[in-house]
Amino acid sequence: MRKRILGILLAISCMACFAHAQGKVSVAVSGNNRGSVPSVELNGTTYVDVQKMARKVGAGVELFAQAKQAKVTARGFYAILTAPLSEIIVNGNQQKLKSPVVIRGGVIMVPVSFFTLPSLQKALQKEISFSNDTLWIERPFDLERIENVVNSRENEIVFASRKQEVRWSLQEPNKHTLTITLPGVTLKRDEHFRFRTDFISSADLYQDRDQVLIKIILGKSAKVWDMSKQGNTLRLRVAATAAKTDKQPEPPLPKESPVTTVTPTENVADSTLAIPSVLAEQETENLAHSTAQNALSAVESKDDFEEMFPSGADTPVMKADHDAPVSDTPVLQAAQAGDSAPIMKADTNPGPSNTPVFKAEPQPVSISAKKRKIRIVVDPGHGGKDAGAVRGRYKEKEWNLLVGNELVKLLKKGGFEVKVTRSTDVFIALGERARISNEFKADLFVSIHTNASKNKNANGFQVYFRSEKATDKEAAETAALENEAMQYEEAHTKILDALLQSMVKNEFINESSKLAGYVRNAVYKQPGIGIAVNQNNSVRQANFYVLKGVQSPSILVEMGFISNQKDRARLSNKSAREKMALGIYNGIVNYTKKEIKK
Repeated sequence: MRKRILGILLAISCMACFAHAQGKVSVAVSGNNRGSVPSVELNGTTYVDVQKMARKVGAGVELFAQAKQAKVTARGFYAILTAPLSEIIVNGNQQKLKSPVVIRGGVIMVPVSFFTLPSLQKALQKEISFSNDTLWIERPFDLERIENVVNSRENEIVFASRKQEVRWSLQEPNKHTLTITLPGVTLKRDEHFRFRTDFISSADLYQDRDQVLIKIILGKSAKVWDMSKQGNTLRLRVAATAAKTDKQPEPPLPKESPVTTVTPTENVADSTLAIPSVLAEQETENLAHSTAQNALSAVESKDDFEEMFPSGADTPVMKADHDAPVSDTPVLQAAQAGDSAPIMKADTNPGPSNTPVFKAEPQPVSISAKKRKIRIVVDPGHGGKDAGAVRGRYKEKEWNLLVGNELVKLLKKGGFEVKVTRSTDVFIALGERARISNEFKADLFVSIHTNASKNKNANGFQVYFRSEKATDKEAAETAALENEAMQYEEAHTKILDALLQSMVKNEFINESSKLAGYVRNAVYKQPGIGIAVNQNNSVRQANFYVLKGVQSPSILVEMGFISNQKDRARLSNKSAREKMALGIYNGIVNYTKKEIKK
């Protein structure tokens, strides 16, 4: 009898294993692995932990244990899921999932297909698909690299486009480099390739705000190149000779090619649901965007080329910034005697180009004329419906904006490239501020705030950099106060890139702490402010949400305490605010002079 019971239990256990196979669903952002989430297979449907997956994709989530419900939120989106129902509520309307919500081990599990809902993708501003146990997350795109062609005659990079019209311009910054700009196009993902052939040494494809940039380091046999279209396909070709045709050879492409028409197809539209198989065909290295830019633009001579790519080297040597001025050195050399290729020479009087060129200007921070301006984002805290700390008729948001706008003026006069998150009294979500900085590709992020405390004696200037662990209880309370701005957001927005790309890197923390020190010292030395700066504890750290997603050194300045009578009197004075902005500016300048590599 005992053996029979054990046999039955064993059979039941095995059936449970088959019915509830445990596993994991991987998360890939722009082709990069960003961890995994526990999953379970139930009757052929893949379920995931709703809380963990929601956080992975950048959505907010609330759990209600007694009601067996979960609420998933994003900007302009909310969904209520209830176990054990397949009906869900999305933005007030009922929808039905293919399989019901379930609870396993006290965890609410949902079909992974929930995270591919079009309304959720739109709210997150991402394209999300699921295949081969992986949730693929991409930015919305209309241009995708689909193939690299390598043979003894030529190299090609092949793209598929969803846009009907695509324009491009081609430039040769130096004899080893080819640059292609496609304005008004969004690339599926940034990529870096090492061809290591006689035609292409390496290639970088990346999104630069509202345009796609392709930078090619040419091989020793590269003589001619062209970009063409056929149907919905774009081909960038680099070869030793011109393509053989039955017609007379055409002259070289102009600096800006005419508008070409590309017809999208169903295959291209479905490409987001496919695993990027092309990665298996070429050695692919998704390097950090800035590394790729710097490495590819550094070559200005044969010596530089050989030094960047020595024999057997795997990693390019970064020598200069990525926006070096355009050179007149031609890429296309004259054809050798006896060749059938037409003679192709650089235009001695090139026409206008859409590619931005950063001209040398007087710089207060000793930036070389060959290098781009340093980009800085100034973020006046709070705004609009979020007044920040308030004492009587004084509102934090107003002082933050006044000092922030003054700092912007100083930085622009000093030769920096500056973007401000808000220049008027408007509400900007915390996650949106970080997104603005990342899209601007800022080198530094400076958020301006005014402190407050229940202790009226608390006073003085402080500057923070982000860390998961606060310096002390006071620092934690300050962070909690500033993070209260999330209550004004439609959802506690967490920008996707911040959560999925491990933005709290040591390099950013270390540089942020240095920047904080330079700013503290400059404000300390600046006369006319009248607010105390304690040299021992005014540089602090805490978990500020506004700094969490910023992909650069970033600090949050607390100019003084609005809750302290003396600090309040000084910050209500226009001259003191201007001196505060000047002190912060001087700290930024000192940091860029001594810490940013030239």
